[in-house]
Amino acid sequence: MNLFTPWENVENYANAGKKKSERSFGRLFVLAILAGMTIALGGATAATATHALANVSLQRLISGLLFPFGLGIVVLTGSELFTGNCLITISVLEKKTTWQKMLYNLLVVYLGNFVGALLVAVGCAYFGQFDASAGGLAVQAIRTAIAKCSISFPNGLVLGILCNVLVSAGVMVSLTGKDAAGRIMGAYIPVALFVICGFEHCVANMYYVPAGLFAASVPEYAQLAVEAGLDLSALSWGNFFLKNLLPVTIGNIIGGAGLGAALWYGHKAN
Repeated sequence: MNLFTPWENVENYANAGKKKSERSFGRLFVLAILAGMTIALGGATAATATHALANVSLQRLISGLLFPFGLGIVVLTGSELFTGNCLITISVLEKKTTWQKMLYNLLVVYLGNFVGALLVAVGCAYFGQFDASAGGLAVQAIRTAIAKCSISFPNGLVLGILCNVLVSAGVMVSLTGKDAAGRIMGAYIPVALFVICGFEHCVANMYYVPAGLFAASVPEYAQLAVEAGLDLSALSWGNFFLKNLLPVTIGNIIGGAGLGAALWYGHKAN
């Protein structure tokens, strides 16, 4: 068969997670920046394609068709994504690495992903990409950021769990493939589902919310947002970190690490 069995896939990831947990800081951080940029660019692409659409269902459908290519690129380039790396629980449970090394990996990758996403957000907000539709793209970026800064903690937590069950499943399914097409499709379908459902992904939000914050700092964009009837009072770095990033990150960890533990138990535990 042109794919690995589930047992082989879990075994393969146990070995891959070991290598991830042993990468030097420099390589890990650079690969994490690349993954953060890739996910952010997927978000920027989806937002650009849908910002002028009034139909929410159509917005989500088109975003679901476009955004997942970001994870496909992450998988094929071997870059380091925080949400996917929550699966290193498999390596820990297989005794290929330790909890301490896993946590170190997640911390470095999280920071690198944030840097990569911020770089894309800065580029889009301050260098003309948000000028599309006479600033309509900037208004939509601000609208998205406001919505994400207004989410409740329980909602962010649960939507984060559901999101990373799917994203981590996408990573595992992609790794069952033995060719590029199989790996891309394996990553594509679960991520499309999370985007269409509107679940919360911390690395994607590292782009979406800062992009809206940066756009709101541009007077022309801020004026357009006010004219569109948006209330900017909820849009702040404090609300981003406490109301969105914190619960979503915790939820993503639970979802990804939990899926990894379940797959290990189902296929490898003695």
